[in-house]
Amino acid sequence: MTCGCCASGSSTRTEAGYRVYGEAELEQLRDLRLLRERFGLELDEVAFAARLRRDPELRIALDTWMRSAGPGADWVDWEQRKHERLISAA
Repeated sequence: MTCGCCASGSSTRTEAGYRVYGEAELEQLRDLRLLRERFGLELDEVAFAARLRRDPELRIALDTWMRSAGPGADWVDWEQRKHERLISAA
């Protein structure tokens, strides 16, 4: 899985093999850090939110399941709102 920072495929590396980021990539990484801090997200949660955006079938299946989970699933509503905020912020 990639973060999309180096979508061009051409990455410059140091002699030791470390990736050298440009200003645009550094800004994108800073924005990701701020987003994670603001919403208290782990990277796997960001990856899952990105997957929901790319996979409409998964999104529909989860929405259907959440609607059928009933009133005892308050945690599901909370998680859904969190992911919706993440998606709208992206």
